[in-house]
Amino acid sequence: MKKKLLHTLAAAAAVLAASAAQADATLLNVSYDVARGVYKDLNPAFAEAWKKKTGETLKLDQSHGGSSKQARAVIDGLEADIVSMNSPLDIDAIAKAGLISPDWQKRLPYASSPSWSTILFLVRKGNPKGIKDWNDLVKPGVKLIIPNPKTSGNGRYSYLAAWQYALRQPGGNEAKARDFVTALFRNVPVLDTGGRGATTTFAQRSIGDVLLTFENEVKLIQQEFGADKYEIVTPSLSVRADNPVSIVDKYAAKHGNKARAQAWLDFQFSEAGQEIFAANDLRPSDEKVLSKHSNRFPKLQLFSVTEAFGGWPQAQKIHFADGGLFDQIYQAR
Repeated sequence: MKKKLLHTLAAAAAVLAASAAQADATLLNVSYDVARGVYKDLNPAFAEAWKKKTGETLKLDQSHGGSSKQARAVIDGLEADIVSMNSPLDIDAIAKAGLISPDWQKRLPYASSPSWSTILFLVRKGNPKGIKDWNDLVKPGVKLIIPNPKTSGNGRYSYLAAWQYALRQPGGNEAKARDFVTALFRNVPVLDTGGRGATTTFAQRSIGDVLLTFENEVKLIQQEFGADKYEIVTPSLSVRADNPVSIVDKYAAKHGNKARAQAWLDFQFSEAGQEIFAANDLRPSDEKVLSKHSNRFPKLQLFSVTEAFGGWPQAQKIHFADGGLFDQIYQAR
């Protein structure tokens, strides 16, 4: 009788432990600054699908900041199960630290980028400074808000788009591009560490005439702060900004979360996940889903970092490494 009671109690304890483990299952996604909105929609949709499939209640936690700053936090010990960044450069940095497999871009479709965006301009209602294209941003008296290219993928994309625009002008060359970008950053009064900080500076603190940020962020600002306060300006040339994702292999394995993390990533590439990206003004990588939303995503003249700068490692080495061209430009402005 005593043995039977002990067996029953042990079985009940095992059931309770399993239930507690299910209730306490948590994934941490460390992500870039302006992805807050999309994951507010995507996370509960995945959690519901996961619950139906497995019966497990899954909590998804988020950490947001400048993309490179977030990558550094993971390298320094923030135990993310997943990272979702706005530049493959940042995931490569985590991989070099031994936390992610070097072949991470080959493990999911579209080089592990479920969505992409581009850099647009947001100006105040009526466009009082008459901003139409990149050349208007270097005029005297125009104040720009751009996050720091050293800590923000948003800032790096803006910098590279300005550089490429200058190169493509009649008679354009590297020296003229450097002069152009120097003049542009001369008009930047403050460098926030990430895109959301730049949004706060522009929209809440009312600093600056133009905000350079991702397409999804400019539309979110209009929704949050009032479409009657701002106008979107689409430049003649911009940059394709892919948003790559990856399991952080070391930490996901440590937490027993590899299967959960993989399912969460797979969901982003599903039709349901792709539709959530589109609803949040991020361009889905699936062309079939993207084509359904052509009214939401107008065609643009774009370049990729690979075709224009030889890839992110080369762009980082020349422009954004310590002592690189950005440091030289910012000191000389």
